[in-house]
Amino acid sequence: MAKRVILVAATTGYQTQVFEEAARRLGFDVSLAIDRCLHLEGSWGKHAIPVRFEEPATAAATLAKLDPKPDGIVAVGDRPTEIASLAAAALELPFHPHEAVQACRNKMLARERFAAAGLRVPEYFCMPVQMEPAEAARTVRYPCVVKPLALSGSRGVIRANDEFDFREAVDRIWKLLGTHEEHNQYLLVETYIPGREFALEGIVTNGQLQTLAIFDKPDPLEGPFFEETIYVTPSREPATVKAHLIEVTQAGVEGLGLTNGPIHAEMRYNDEGAWLLEIAARPIGGLCAGALRFEHDISLEELILRHAVGEDISTIHREVSASGVMMIPIPANGIYNGVKGVGPNTIITAIPGQRLLKLPEGSSYLGFIFARAETPDKVEALLRATHAALDFDIATELPVVTHF
Repeated sequence: MAKRVILVAATTGYQTQVFEEAARRLGFDVSLAIDRCLHLEGSWGKHAIPVRFEEPATAAATLAKLDPKPDGIVAVGDRPTEIASLAAAALELPFHPHEAVQACRNKMLARERFAAAGLRVPEYFCMPVQMEPAEAARTVRYPCVVKPLALSGSRGVIRANDEFDFREAVDRIWKLLGTHEEHNQYLLVETYIPGREFALEGIVTNGQLQTLAIFDKPDPLEGPFFEETIYVTPSREPATVKAHLIEVTQAGVEGLGLTNGPIHAEMRYNDEGAWLLEIAARPIGGLCAGALRFEHDISLEELILRHAVGEDISTIHREVSASGVMMIPIPANGIYNGVKGVGPNTIITAIPGQRLLKLPEGSSYLGFIFARAETPDKVEALLRATHAALDFDIATELPVVTHF
């Protein structure tokens, strides 16, 4: 009988479809739990399970009643991890514990867990919405970084070099967030950590990290905003640095209490060592997983699905060649009309007529560029050359003028 997997996802976007295709290649029966009650077109059909993401306990209870019982559960995106963790506990399926998932989704809780685990953390404090920005600005050591507690992908993350920058950043983030949700009542303020940035993709089994890839981020991420662009693996750092990045990530996994499932970690490294910025209880987002291939032409999605149903993946390693991905940044706010110069290794996800919004308010990219080559240096060069050949047509929006 085919293995049955529940895929908890906030949308039916491209990442969800990639997981569906991976499940079909494996011969798995996959059902989608999604926060939409309308009829879903396409291949999902009767395999879609509507749930309410704003009511995770109720959503998890719905999944816990499924018959026959699924063999595994996978979450795509940050919000779905909470429902997946609760449902997995009720179904007695392997997944990260709910408390650990909550800590991953709250940057303040994560900082507290990292500090308790003995990891390096910057000076930080939680700024409530009631606190006057001018008052907070006088207590901060600059440069600092102001960020929302729950948003991901560098959204709403702003560096401030002085009191003026700080007040501007706080005002901008509050306008982005609103304050209708509990975790939007606070901002995290922490000292800026200089250094090179890295990402680590892994899978945790019974609390033990299996490192799948370490990505270099060759572009400087120094602010005022922190838009990620290029990821290249394997890392070009010395073996001692890579070992330290893995060691710190394992300590972070233990500090957060993560036990079973994929993780995506972000770190900085400087003369003091590795600084763990965050760990997400999910795989790398968007289509970035397309940069990773494993032995026997296995994709990251296939690896995650196999792990979710209890298969041993500990002996499966990444391909020999270097690879990478560029998340194509949005150069300006406006309306996307089209693009010229798209090659075979580029996927444009923007849709003509779509309104584009740059970071720190924006939450998307124009698309993804992929490259494989003998060395990481060649991969990086290919990504930059491919990006330089793209010619985007973005119409700048004019301000609306109202006549009385």
